[in-house]
Amino acid sequence: MSTGILPAERLDALIGELWAAGYTVIGPVREGGALLYDEVRGSEDLPVGLVDRQEGGRYFLEPSGDGRFFGHTVAATPWKRFLDPPRRRLWRAERRNGQLHFLVETEEEVRFAFLGVRACDLHGIRIRSAVAEAGPEPDEALLDRRRSALMVAVQCTRAGGTCFCADLGTGPAVDLPADLVLTELLEDGPHRFLAESRTEAGAKILQRLSLGPAGEVDRAAAARAVAATRRTLAERSPRLEREGLRELLYRQLESPLWDEVAGRCLSCANCTLVCPTCFCSAVEDVTDLEGARLERWHRADSCFTAEFSQIHGGPVRASTRARYRQWLVHKLAYWSDQFGEPGCVGCGRCITWCPVGIDLTEVVRDLRRREAEESGERER
Repeated sequence: MSTGILPAERLDALIGELWAAGYTVIGPVREGGALLYDEVRGSEDLPVGLVDRQEGGRYFLEPSGDGRFFGHTVAATPWKRFLDPPRRRLWRAERRNGQLHFLVETEEEVRFAFLGVRACDLHGIRIRSAVAEAGPEPDEALLDRRRSALMVAVQCTRAGGTCFCADLGTGPAVDLPADLVLTELLEDGPHRFLAESRTEAGAKILQRLSLGPAGEVDRAAAARAVAATRRTLAERSPRLEREGLRELLYRQLESPLWDEVAGRCLSCANCTLVCPTCFCSAVEDVTDLEGARLERWHRADSCFTAEFSQIHGGPVRASTRARYRQWLVHKLAYWSDQFGEPGCVGCGRCITWCPVGIDLTEVVRDLRRREAEESGERER
């Protein structure tokens, strides 16, 4: 489409154009000691000059010293909370004069512009949308929000401590058709962004900004920045070995390792809350004391809650062992059977925000190691 240079001091102009085009701009903001995705009115709302340090069970922010707007990696909350709100009313009814009247539930139409979407999260949005579209009853509300959203992606010029996107082919380079793709540059010139439009909607935004031309120096600097991130990830890879992963998990469904993991797991559901693709939900009916009003609500749920698998007589997965196994095996094996690919994008949030630092890549490695040891013993 088109490519140009956006000076860092004109980032506000981009944000202003998005608002002027009728979008509600959502981007990374600092809230307390973490970064979340929330409404952004100007560049001053962004976490300027901050980087995040993420490890298993640890997260903190610190100054970067370079004034970058997007020096961090992924925020704590995934974008799905805007496309698939954690709680929404489906319908309501009132009893009047002995008759039950159902009221039309209208939803305010909001067009989002997501600013600062990383490659892994673009894949997360794609995978979550594919789930919403599957089956006999597609989630049209979620799909409508996705279709109307404008994606302003940012190339990863730094790898977080828990990232493993390269192992799943979901990063670090933006390879999906985002509307705009920004690469933040500091070397070989002033602080600036290489801005690329990849759709007609993105091209219209760039046209209104009247950007300067992008030279070979800028393109080369952008390529080097992403390549450096790829090298960092390659030094730790593969954190998650894809070869034979689905079959491994099916063979190890009764491994004693699940009991060891369950001994640490708190069943807190943090991993599912921060995951960009987890979609477990529940429906609940609420009435007033007089029985005059009834509401039906859709709300986010988690396979880590005992109530989620509750049927007559009790929950199907009563133990933490069963719930953790269900989550991991579904994410990396059952999901492939259902939708043709894993449900993990390698963002690392589940590792960072697990209070006890359980790392699903380590669990998989331990399963491989134990199976190899058992195989060696049998051969002897």
